[in-house]
Amino acid sequence: PLRRQRQMCIRDRIMAGYSILSLSDIIDEKGEDFCREILSFFSCPPNPDVEKFLTKRSAIDFAKQSIAQTFLVYASYRGKNVLCGYFTIANKYIVVGSHSVSKTTARRLRKFAMPNISDDNLVIMAPLIAQLGKNYMNDYRKLITGDELLKMAIDKVSAAQRIIGGKVVYVECEDIDILKKFYEDNGFVIFGKRRLDKEERGEMNGSHLIQLLKYLN
Repeated sequence: PLRRQRQMCIRDRIMAGYSILSLSDIIDEKGEDFCREILSFFSCPPNPDVEKFLTKRSAIDFAKQSIAQTFLVYASYRGKNVLCGYFTIANKYIVVGSHSVSKTTARRLRKFAMPNISDDNLVIMAPLIAQLGKNYMNDYRKLITGDELLKMAIDKVSAAQRIIGGKVVYVECEDIDILKKFYEDNGFVIFGKRRLDKEERGEMNGSHLIQLLKYLN
């Protein structure tokens, strides 16, 4: 069966590393039509929001307007490079209740907090890893782990913060145990919740997203 053949191909691949390409650079060099064509080869049935963002113009529009930057991750597979995943980073701010995290974390965060009338809340500019997804087309998702993809996103944030300053990155995920455990296993801690926007309610479960942050040493 075709599915078994694909699984065998994945298992006997020769991995030569990953390439991380900026969607903005591809738009500048190759144009939007070329971008739409390569993005059409991305599929993520378990998370329609992740697929829709990349394939239905949002990623391209956000990149052009500098609202959020998307990075495509390619893996070497049987002599060619294939799209195995992507991540998107946006510059946001978060409000962290000083009592919602450990005293050590609160002390670290306070160095980066903006002036606020309440000592109980810390307002911090921080990059958001807004999208993170693997490509299920042709089982290319098996070419990379979630841990590896997340580390690539964090490394991009770290590189930017070495230039502009900062030590915090955060994510938002659905209130699902397996997702929360994934981020917690990668060093993130829960600090709050955010109610779903109107346009998000039809695409995600529940009424809110869990917010988790990581202090980068």
